[in-house]
Amino acid sequence: MSEAPGRQWDPDRLDDQSHLVEADPGGMLPAVASSAAQIRIARRAAAEANLAGLAADGRPRAVIVAGMGGSGIAGDVLAAVCGPGAPVPIITVRSYRLPGWVGATDLVMAVSCSGKSEETTAVAAEAVRRGCRLVAVGAENSPLQAIARQAGAPFVAVQAGGQPRAALWGLAIPLVIAAQAVQLVQVTDEVFEATAERLEDMANRCRPSSESFINPGKTLALELAETVPMIWGSSPLTAVAAHRLASQLNENAKYPAIWGEIPEANHNQVVAFDGPFATRDIFADEAGRSLRLLVLRDSDEHPQVARRREVSMRLARDRDVPVTELLAEGQHPLERLAALIGLVDYGSVYLALGYGIDPSPVTAITELKARITQ
Repeated sequence: MSEAPGRQWDPDRLDDQSHLVEADPGGMLPAVASSAAQIRIARRAAAEANLAGLAADGRPRAVIVAGMGGSGIAGDVLAAVCGPGAPVPIITVRSYRLPGWVGATDLVMAVSCSGKSEETTAVAAEAVRRGCRLVAVGAENSPLQAIARQAGAPFVAVQAGGQPRAALWGLAIPLVIAAQAVQLVQVTDEVFEATAERLEDMANRCRPSSESFINPGKTLALELAETVPMIWGSSPLTAVAAHRLASQLNENAKYPAIWGEIPEANHNQVVAFDGPFATRDIFADEAGRSLRLLVLRDSDEHPQVARRREVSMRLARDRDVPVTELLAEGQHPLERLAALIGLVDYGSVYLALGYGIDPSPVTAITELKARITQ
């Protein structure tokens, strides 16, 4: 079956400045470039919400982040930044209900860019009924803000507009600051600023006018194009970036992707190296899409995971599966995670534009929601 017009991959589109503007009417590229500004704005918004007041009730027994899509990833960012040494469990709930064990000694962080996500507002309301501490992050004058106001809970307003998935840092930074208030993590002003500066540097390197051979975002898109990406993180932190990339490929490029974490991926996904997508038949009448392994590497890896990563990449290459490796740069976990997410966000948008696809609309999601409400 032939592809729809404009949906065929054309690498020349990535360096066609008029195409990059015309094919992105929703402004996804400028939205990704706003990541550094989101960090600075979110810090001010969190200060205005007086999240430091959370310390009055001491450290919670557990932290539960309620969010869907890009808002749910914000919860994963929080857990990754707090790291495996966090003194309490940090979990993300992507559903309508809290776990049965959650109660008054726990802190629930409800995150929704629009403030209207039905799953998140349902969890926030349930948290109030159970007597949990609550922090809410979302749009002003929204149902989520109304729940927070009624409960006397702090509310951090995010700037509305654009696609929620492009507002990740505006959603995640208030969670980090709230966690810092209850002594779950320490992030200095210098770390926040270093993270913003790293995102600014990535925006400069990935700017549309930067040509493909020196633009890391375009290079990533070129490597992913016409493949089935299998994205593995080598630590809990880089696994968050792997999940983020798979989700961004889904929503921005309307493109399938699989994500996992080493060592778990070595117990299931690795077998795909021996499957039908692992090789390309160069003599076939029509070129098929073959597997590509993308490894997101962390400087803070378990020694045995580092060994597994090296062997996994060698195993893939031995079977002619192409491999891409990206390293998380920076000292603090927040900085390292931002460096990876900044790059993969650009890569997903450039992949969409290389296929002639507008990265902003999520028509299938909109239609699904409409059918549910009928």
